[in-house]
Amino acid sequence: MPILSQPPSLSGPLVAFDFDGTLTVSDSFTAFLRWRAGPVAWMTGLAALGPATARYLIDRDRGRIKAAAVAQFLDGVEALQLSEEAERFADHVWDRFLRPDALACWEDWGKKGAHRVIVTASPALTVAPFARRLGAEALLGTELALDPEGRVTGAFVGENCRGEEKVERLIRAYGPDAVLEAAYGDTSGDAEMLARAAQPGFRRFRQRP
Repeated sequence: MPILSQPPSLSGPLVAFDFDGTLTVSDSFTAFLRWRAGPVAWMTGLAALGPATARYLIDRDRGRIKAAAVAQFLDGVEALQLSEEAERFADHVWDRFLRPDALACWEDWGKKGAHRVIVTASPALTVAPFARRLGAEALLGTELALDPEGRVTGAFVGENCRGEEKVERLIRAYGPDAVLEAAYGDTSGDAEMLARAAQPGFRRFRQRP
C-alpha cells in the first residue's frame, strides 16, 4: 500500500475511493482524536479550539480548522506512537465503522483486478491501518509535518487533500494521462475527483454495520 512518487504501470482499472463518509459511516480523524483524548481532554480541547471554530464559520477553510485540531490534540506526539495508536483505533472501531455496501463495491473492484486507491483529506498516517486491512493498492492523504525528531508539529506537508488537491495528488501519483475508471465520494470535496471518473459514484453507499 505505497504512497506513490512515480506513476506506476497499472495492470487494471484505476479506481479511487474517498474514505470518510464513503467507506466509513463518519469522519475517521475526528473519531480518532476523540478516542485518543478521552472525554475530559476532548471537551477541554474543543473549548480551546473556540477561536479557530469561530474563524471557520467565516472562512470555511477546512484545512485551517484541521491544522488547528492537529496542533491542539497532537502537537509534539511522535509519529511512531501515533501510528501505533492509529492501529489500535482501527482494531477498536472496525466492525462498526465500515459501510457494508461500500466494502462490497471495494471487493468487487478487487476481483476485477482494479488498482484501488484511497484519496482522503484525513491524515494518511491515521488512515493507513484501515487501508492496509482493506488491501488498498495505494493511499493518498493529507500529510502531517514532523520535526527533526519525528514529532507532529501541527502543520501539513503540502495542502489539505480535498477538492482540487485530490485531483492533483492523483495526477502526481499516476500521471496526467491516467484514466480514472471509477471514483466514489460523498461531499463537495470529492466533486473534482468524481468529475474525472468514467463512473462517478456520489453518495452511492448508505448502509451501516
